[in-house]
Amino acid sequence: MLEGTPRRSQWLMVSKELSVMFLAALAYFAVRGLTEGSKADALTNAYRIEDFERWLGILVEPELQNWITHSTLLVNLVNWTYIWAHWPLIAVVAGWLILRHPEQYRLTRSAFLISGGLGLVVFATFPVAPPRLTDLDVVDTVTENSRAYRILQPPAFTNQYAAMPSLHFGWNLLIGIAIFRVAGRMWVKTLAVLIPVAMGTAVVLTANHYILDAVAGALFALAGLWLAQLLRQRATERRRRKAEMEMRNEQARLSEQVIADG
Repeated sequence: MLEGTPRRSQWLMVSKELSVMFLAALAYFAVRGLTEGSKADALTNAYRIEDFERWLGILVEPELQNWITHSTLLVNLVNWTYIWAHWPLIAVVAGWLILRHPEQYRLTRSAFLISGGLGLVVFATFPVAPPRLTDLDVVDTVTENSRAYRILQPPAFTNQYAAMPSLHFGWNLLIGIAIFRVAGRMWVKTLAVLIPVAMGTAVVLTANHYILDAVAGALFALAGLWLAQLLRQRATERRRRKAEMEMRNEQARLSEQVIADG
């Protein structure tokens, strides 16, 4: 763990890692944009999700959004959460993890990359329109009330039919888990829990995702984290075995040297 005031080399490391993540995110959005499915397929799949949610008794997105649409303050709050508590927050937390908890950063970074890769497969093969683009009785609060999101995520890199899974929620869940694991103070752990809760609320109330999209996003994120942990454990085991082998070889060499000297 790196302690104290970050030195110049540490800031260079932060810049390097964030640049790598930025390029990975850019590639992710570029590929996601190129794999945008047809509108007809996306709407058909969205209605399938609505039918499934209706069968489960959880098709309540319009009712939930009605709780905030009467208040400009609440609409702005969920919009700001959706916009500013995603990539800007991820970048800040990533910088902090690089400096203070590099092992947790590397694990979280791998989980991001793995879940993002899995998500791209689904985006290409199962396009889903968000609720705001269907005939569900909801409002596109972000488009109607904010321009910041289109600046942070230009339309050229946006696949509007990539609602399932919601990595917007899933990646915030990964950030929350990372903070919770390394935090020493209870208020920081509480903040770590609130981060995914707030984003899960925002993705639904802004009509950008169905409830099942968020559930799927969580599953993809957790799958990415599990695979990242598994890969790290295997890499650690390989290093341990290599070290043991080198130690045995060194002991054998020393024994042969003693015998030769004797």
